[in-house]
Amino acid sequence: MTKLHAVRGAGATEEAPIAADRLVEGAPMTRTSVDYERNEKIYAGEWSADVGAWRVKYEEWEFCHLLEGACELVGDDGETQRYAAGDSFIIEPGFTGVWRVTAPMKKRFVIRYD
Repeated sequence: MTKLHAVRGAGATEEAPIAADRLVEGAPMTRTSVDYERNEKIYAGEWSADVGAWRVKYEEWEFCHLLEGACELVGDDGETQRYAAGDSFIIEPGFTGVWRVTAPMKKRFVIRYD
């Protein structure tokens, strides 16, 4: 088994709407392509979404690098962080709030469940 893995968004793509019970605004569709998975604990790939907003509750770690578009994460504590193409950020377990896509976006991600 190789120890090097490219993340290019080349995996099978799944398209889905945001669940109605999490939706805050709009009717965004998301597209997810997983290029790497290990032991159902680590995932890497590409994800994209249309403009809209929804509630999130993180129980996992996620590293994100925006390739296109823009978004903002609004924590339940009121803190807002804005990100645009070229930005990278990490979301820690325990983050709760709203993920808002302000311009159609695409990101590369690595997710790790403890």
